Amino acid sequence: MAAKTPNSAGGTFSATTQKGFKQQLNKVYTFYTGGFLAFVIVLAVLEQMGLPKDWIGLIFLIATVGLYAGIGIMSRTTDAAEYYVAGRRVPAVYNGMATGADWMSAASFIGMAGTLYLSGYGGLAFILGWTGGYCLVALFLAPYLRKFGQFTIPDFLGARYEGNLPRFLGIIAAILCSFTYVVAQIYGVGLITTRLSGLAFEVGIFVGLGGILVCSFLGGMRAVTWTQVAQYIILIIAYMIPVVWLSVKQTGVPIPQAIYGYQLEKVTAKEKQLIDDPKEKEVIAIFKQRADDLAAKLKDVPTAMEADKAAATKKLDDLKAANAPALEVQAAEKVVAALPRDAGAATKAWTAAKAANEARAKPLGGMPRHAQQYAGDPGGDEKAQKAFNESRRNFLALVFCLMVGTAALPHILMRYYTTPSVKQARESVTWSLFFIFLLYFTAPALAVLVKYEVFTVLIGTPFNHLPDWIAAWNKVDPTLLSVSDVNGDGILQLGEMKIGGDIIVLATPAIGGLPYVVSGLVAAGGLAAALSTADGLLLTIANALSHDLYYKMIDPNASTSRRVTLSKALLLVVALAAALVAAQKPADILFLVSAAFSFAAAAFFPALVLGIFWKRANKWGASLGMIAGLGTTFYYMVTTQPWLRGVFGVTSPIADHIWWGIQPISAGLFGVPVGFAVIIIVSLLTGAPRQDTQELVEHVRYPDLNLGKP
Repeated sequence: MAAKTPNSAGGTFSATTQKGFKQQLNKVYTFYTGGFLAFVIVLAVLEQMGLPKDWIGLIFLIATVGLYAGIGIMSRTTDAAEYYVAGRRVPAVYNGMATGADWMSAASFIGMAGTLYLSGYGGLAFILGWTGGYCLVALFLAPYLRKFGQFTIPDFLGARYEGNLPRFLGIIAAILCSFTYVVAQIYGVGLITTRLSGLAFEVGIFVGLGGILVCSFLGGMRAVTWTQVAQYIILIIAYMIPVVWLSVKQTGVPIPQAIYGYQLEKVTAKEKQLIDDPKEKEVIAIFKQRADDLAAKLKDVPTAMEADKAAATKKLDDLKAANAPALEVQAAEKVVAALPRDAGAATKAWTAAKAANEARAKPLGGMPRHAQQYAGDPGGDEKAQKAFNESRRNFLALVFCLMVGTAALPHILMRYYTTPSVKQARESVTWSLFFIFLLYFTAPALAVLVKYEVFTVLIGTPFNHLPDWIAAWNKVDPTLLSVSDVNGDGILQLGEMKIGGDIIVLATPAIGGLPYVVSGLVAAGGLAAALSTADGLLLTIANALSHDLYYKMIDPNASTSRRVTLSKALLLVVALAAALVAAQKPADILFLVSAAFSFAAAAFFPALVLGIFWKRANKWGASLGMIAGLGTTFYYMVTTQPWLRGVFGVTSPIADHIWWGIQPISAGLFGVPVGFAVIIIVSLLTGAPRQDTQELVEHVRYPDLNLGKP
């Protein structure tokens, strides 16, 4: 008789059934991959035959979103086990691929290589932290959570800690970290959709939102899982092709991960040349002078406002009196109209402009040397030593927060409830690491190869010969890419280009001179990354509200169909709310993404780890530990992060609230140990959990004890 594996509803899947299901999946996704590659080749041929670029972008957008919609429609379900955990029948390799897509958010696909491009060595903290987090998942969480058998993380907290209070706190924390994260994904969706279609950014967000909803809305985790497998295939192909192309173009070797160290040596030599370049120094001096002028204005704002108004008005009057061309008159009118209306507005605008000019009044456009490990100098004066020590502390703190936060993100941990067995849950973590490794191992190479291309090909080009992609991205969002002839010599200097990390990957094909079809492919890959993560995050929020709050706490007698219907309605509401926030283009989107990891780390990691490995941890310890950990983290962010300080009206000096020089992005460094300490102390001071709960914990960790638990 064939071996049986327990499923979600207490039934079983035979090993033969599982094998047949996996073989069918292999055939489907092999055919899908071949079909997608053929689709790209056909578009490439059509481009050479004269197909317009705008059409290529629209075809990629319509084809990929339509594909995901088709999978979502075919996977629609109202069954609770299928909707919440995909029937617990996803094979390990496909769950690993879906987890990889779930993890490869817009931040990973679009932002990580951009961060490495702009910050060099410091950006490796993201790779170390995010990858290391999966080691923690494999060792401490995934297999044990799968043994408990719940649908969600708040569900686990409620069952393990015997009550609705831990469950409710888990719901709040899950919504907090997931919503801040999903806003960034929808922002990325809008950015890519705009680039592909030419639609306005705000419209692009809601077009992409349709692709998100049609997957998660109809079929829940079942639809999201099979869509994410398809999305991973697209995003990894899209990420690899331009990097391999650049590697061959620059070195003749098609393995960028193996040779980018040689290119880094060339980048380092070019950095020294640019630092010593008189033209670059000239640009730096201009930005410094602008910053000094703004500083002088800020010393007497009313007088400076009057002087600016008088000068702008006189120029406009002179142009009109001289019958100047209409465009010059209109430009002068815009300058007058843009003048600050009051002292408060002037102070805010000039302070921001001063900071922007100061940031660019540095060598290499404000970027550190790519291979420089930390700021400062351990052998320098006191100021240099302090900068070095703080830089190193912040690097390690960020690695810690990203690692622990990754291990506690609810939308990732939910994926390990979908496997047929505990063994496959553990195997799927290994597959997840492999599929994530493919991209993360390539991102540092991409950053170096693109930087070499920019330094050696783009810099030094006359402004009237700059490639078309610069104007195209400037049109999408001037804050992402802008160039200006600051010193008036007609030649592009590095200091005259302002580039945002979010477009490095998307612009790589154009930077490398690839056909436009590859740009469309990369944008489709970025869209797949953003959509896949947004699907998982929205589903996490909707399930926390419908399953954990409504079903487990408000109406335990609710029917399956009512619970699933409510989850779909809530998913729609949350998605629209996130889209509205993203449409405002929040300036601190990178901070919000990183904050999600600190929130998850402080709120969930201590409660999950102690809940699994310490049977004495109880309801009151877990509840107060989550409150204390999350509260400490949130307090540190509110008092030290400029945007949040403005939101909450904090006016005291930031220096008064900084602890050991740690940046607010790593606030979880303080919340996690507080959470562990409070759970341990409070649990020891209050009553032990019920005997059956302690036995369940023992059984989950040591199943050979045979305590009669499923």
